[in-house]
Amino acid sequence: MVKILVVEDTPSEMQLMTLYLKDNGYQVVSTDNAKDGLSMVDKEKPDIVITDVVMEGMNGFEFCRTLKKNPDTESIPVIACTSRNQDLDKLWGKKQGVDVYVTKPYSQEDIIKAVKSVSN
Repeated sequence: MVKILVVEDTPSEMQLMTLYLKDNGYQVVSTDNAKDGLSMVDKEKPDIVITDVVMEGMNGFEFCRTLKKNPDTESIPVIACTSRNQDLDKLWGKKQGVDVYVTKPYSQEDIIKAVKSVSN
């Protein structure tokens, strides 16, 4: 079973994302901040990470950049799921290592399509 780490600081968004993923057969672990997300990557060994971008403390782009700089985690696909929808945001996300960029509001199909696009 594919394990997905969701890093999202808004409880309602976290709940919705978790529901969508579990309904489609994915195992979900989650946290509400990027710093804890880094620890969870080491502990949980997720196959995919979905992260918000705008969060207190470390933002999602910093989180992604940190993952991609570490040889142990650089191959984990990262999906950014954010309200930041400008072309410049998407370009900056790609430069930070984001594999797929999904903008809010999103549908269940948007999330599952993004997950499938980075699944092995």
